[in-house]
Amino acid sequence: MLPIYQRGILYGDASIREVSAAGLGELMVITSNKFLAGPFIIKVTGPLLRIVGDRNPSAVKIAIIKTLGLILSKGGPALRAFVPQFQTTFFKALSDPARQVRVEAIKALALLMPLSTRVDPLIKELVSTSLGNGTASSLDSAAGLVAVQTATLEALAIVIKYGGKKAKLPASIPSALEAGKEMLLHEDDGIRTGASKVIGVACALLNPSTADDVATELLTGGNSSSEEKHGKACLCLYLLSSSGKFLSSETVESMAKLIKALMMDENTQVREAACVAVGAVLGAVDENDTEKYVSMLQSTILKCMDPKESMEVLKSIAKGLSVGVTLNSTLFSSKVTFPIVEGALKCAMSCPGRVQLAFNDFLWLALNVKDGEEGLTRYCGEAMFENSKKMKSLHSKVLVRIKSVDIDVFA
Repeated sequence: MLPIYQRGILYGDASIREVSAAGLGELMVITSNKFLAGPFIIKVTGPLLRIVGDRNPSAVKIAIIKTLGLILSKGGPALRAFVPQFQTTFFKALSDPARQVRVEAIKALALLMPLSTRVDPLIKELVSTSLGNGTASSLDSAAGLVAVQTATLEALAIVIKYGGKKAKLPASIPSALEAGKEMLLHEDDGIRTGASKVIGVACALLNPSTADDVATELLTGGNSSSEEKHGKACLCLYLLSSSGKFLSSETVESMAKLIKALMMDENTQVREAACVAVGAVLGAVDENDTEKYVSMLQSTILKCMDPKESMEVLKSIAKGLSVGVTLNSTLFSSKVTFPIVEGALKCAMSCPGRVQLAFNDFLWLALNVKDGEEGLTRYCGEAMFENSKKMKSLHSKVLVRIKSVDIDVFA
């Protein structure tokens, strides 16, 4: 099969290149790693890297970058010699006009980091481009620049998260942190989100006191605009998710009060961000303080779980609660959080389809379904008969069929 696909990649027209690259990716998926020996994987990689920079339609680029990602996940150390070409290819793709090309490039950079040994130049380029100073995108408009900056900040967060420990220059991670701080209150919500991710992962690698200092610097003061409120809610989420253990109890408490207020904000986008962040608050606090923070936040959480709420707010609160479980697996095992699980059951049974799916994921995590029925038994021991019956039905018909739930706020 390989010669057919390679010829299509090198000499076919756009449609044939797309199908050939996708077909090659399928071969990678179904071929056992032991058969993808060094010389073979290298022979597969060369043609893809050679033509990915050509003037291909976005569909072709997407297929090629996806396949390169599969090759990286399969090839491992055999591909070290190609790391510079991979790095250049994915970096250039971050400024592509097509959003999906940029998204695939970010995913591919995450797969490249285990092999990459020189991350400092890449971090420097990403920092420069995220600030609008890098090599220009093929998108000349203001909207195009914003799209590239957003993708570059997302990529910078991924590179620091998976490869930041390999940075050798003392200025690399601090420069990324400064870039994130500079872009945190940008008028575009995508840039604010990306900047928050960069700040979160950078703080996790720096001095333990850095996260506290950053929170004090960026979260204090008035909330004059929706952009500022949204940026602060995002920052709380990513700081707590990555550096919660480094934050002082005073800082966490001030974050909790801020998030509680923002969950009731009149701006829907602010509310959505705060609803995700509230889970990080509950998941990151010391277990001895869980009851205190649940008491502080539970009534507001339950208001946001009202089935009459907007679909996006409901999905956000479900995601936030799932984040809380991933940070603290026993968070919803205690009686104090029982009303939240009850509210989640109600949403899983009566809300629109997409909202139901989000709360099914949360309940799968909260009841620890993958490890058996202990979580269900514990819930039924506390619940009224009718709710116990509903949860058993949901567990047997829906939850046990879920294979896994991947909640990565930095993805």
